[in-house]
Amino acid sequence: MTRWAVEATDDGGARLAALSADGRPEGEILREPDLAEAVRSRPDVTRWVWRSTFGIYPRLLAAGVRVERCYDIEDAESLLLAHEGRLGEPRSAAAALARLRNGPVPPDPPQRSAEPGAQSSLFEPRPVPVSLEDLLQVYGEQLRRHDAAEYPGRMRLLTAAESAGMLIACEMNRSGLPWSAEVHREVLTGMLGERYAGGGEPRRLAELADEVSAAFGRRVRPDLPADVVKAFAQAGIKVKSTRRWEIESIDHPAVKPLIEYKKLYRIWVAHGWSWLQDWVREGRFRPEYLPGGTVTGRWVTNGGGALQIPKVIRRAVVADPGWKLVVADADQMEPRVLAAISRDPGLMEVAGRPGDLYQAVSDKAFSGDRDMAKIAVLGAVYGQTSGDGLKNLALLRRRFPRAVAYVDDAARAGEEGRLVRTWLGRTCPPAAGAGEAEEAGIPQDAAESSDSEAGDGWVPGYASTNSRARGRFTRNFVVQGSAADWTLLMMAALRRSMSQAGLAAELVFFQHDEVIVHCPDAEAPAVAEAIREAAQTANLIAFGETPVRFPFSTAVVSCYADAK
Repeated sequence: MTRWAVEATDDGGARLAALSADGRPEGEILREPDLAEAVRSRPDVTRWVWRSTFGIYPRLLAAGVRVERCYDIEDAESLLLAHEGRLGEPRSAAAALARLRNGPVPPDPPQRSAEPGAQSSLFEPRPVPVSLEDLLQVYGEQLRRHDAAEYPGRMRLLTAAESAGMLIACEMNRSGLPWSAEVHREVLTGMLGERYAGGGEPRRLAELADEVSAAFGRRVRPDLPADVVKAFAQAGIKVKSTRRWEIESIDHPAVKPLIEYKKLYRIWVAHGWSWLQDWVREGRFRPEYLPGGTVTGRWVTNGGGALQIPKVIRRAVVADPGWKLVVADADQMEPRVLAAISRDPGLMEVAGRPGDLYQAVSDKAFSGDRDMAKIAVLGAVYGQTSGDGLKNLALLRRRFPRAVAYVDDAARAGEEGRLVRTWLGRTCPPAAGAGEAEEAGIPQDAAESSDSEAGDGWVPGYASTNSRARGRFTRNFVVQGSAADWTLLMMAALRRSMSQAGLAAELVFFQHDEVIVHCPDAEAPAVAEAIREAAQTANLIAFGETPVRFPFSTAVVSCYADAK
């Protein structure tokens, strides 16, 4: 492997050094006047080592330079700090260098807010300068820290996978998701009606607000929960909130228009005309993807809400003329991941069969009752261990003892305040401080959650609530986090195979267990096959030889909404 370190200089140039296996420079550090040309002229380099992918790769992409592999020092620092039980300490290269030299550790610069319609901000906080020589000291120490990890090989794989994720995120940020502003406007007008001058609510929302007020017999603002709760109280109905699950069973004429109003209001606020104007430019929606933005390793976006596009708005995601969208959704990923990481022979055998995993579990443990099997599996992962959940868990434990024991052990470790790790070594900290946000991953009722919906919420300070809540989180963390790690490997394999095949296809969207590739019509079959092969590659790299399979449901469509 040929490995080089590179530092971008303020004048657009670069300082570079070839590296030995232990991270030390081989020969002198070179100075070249053009960063992009310095990288482009070295096609034999198999991995570039740099401070931050987001700090350097967008500049290379703008110059038409694509990098196959990298090592992101600041992202690696974040992973290593978590693995060492120090998540939350500054993760910048300057902070890592200060720790290495036992000096005062500077705080990380604040994360900038994404600017609508822009790739980057002119006012992005500048990091504390670190020379290439100092950066290589940090890199060498990180290599030693990887060797000291609980499972060094897995930890190195995790760092490589997340660095690949950084490359993919930069490329997706640049390419953007194909978006038809015309279709989006048609959808909005069809749902919300005409817009009134002055920026007020559109016609349909105003009509529904009038219906709600008429039902209560006085003027009520349906966009103000406190006003609605007060109106219900005056009608002799006590409610704690205006959440749908709480009010939909109430027998009152205001309920139907109120539910409809809330649904349309969310569309108007989150993906209405203002959103369209802010975030869609030249036929592309370009949110800023941030890999590893949650404790479990799931991605987030810095603005634009790309990971929460309502189904009706997906009609605006339209392929370019002569192109297609290949939409691939992993089937029942988390139960399959549980089978792989627990090494439960029975569950691995079930997860290796073609077809529906829950049906296979039901045939083996629940007398063919698929719904009960799904409730039991989700209950094991999400901690529904009371009432019927306890009974179902007992049946599951009888048939798949190692799988249930695996998540039980993770829950116990969380309750006891110990570090809990994914299969590759991503680490959940032992506790959350006051005000710290942590991904809870626990639905209101695991029995009511679909595979794709469970575990998407964030709860401020959740882990500090009590030890049992902590255990419920870590029970899910080992599965959801391992799934996030596996997905990184899958996307890295897909990106590489499409590049090696010389395809024009681009990864344009990623959400938990779903990817979208934008490609010419003729490339769609090759892309679909590449996705299947990438899943197999990721499976083998992450878990070794197991019977477990990770199938994808793949649709080739012109419009995202037609994929489901």
